[in-house]
Amino acid sequence: MKMKLMLGLIAGAAMVAVTFSTFAADGAAKPKPYPLKTCVVSDEPLGGDHGEPYVFVHEGREVKLCCKPCEKDFKKEPAKYVKKMEAAEKKK
Repeated sequence: MKMKLMLGLIAGAAMVAVTFSTFAADGAAKPKPYPLKTCVVSDEPLGGDHGEPYVFVHEGREVKLCCKPCEKDFKKEPAKYVKKMEAAEKKK
């Protein structure tokens, strides 16, 4: 009895996982594109001496930084940097 219940729970969990992974792949909204040609934290050009930009998504918005270490500063004051990106979007 316990084995049937356990197998049923595992099968149910697998179906839910497949459903959500399919939804995420097909129905997830694309993040809002990054509006600057420079790092929002350091103002360094993207793709410069640091190599390829470090890219991540913050609250549905794409963020590009000149390097991974800038993420620490971004996460300390994300509202400050989001505001800077929003100002750049308004200029476009």
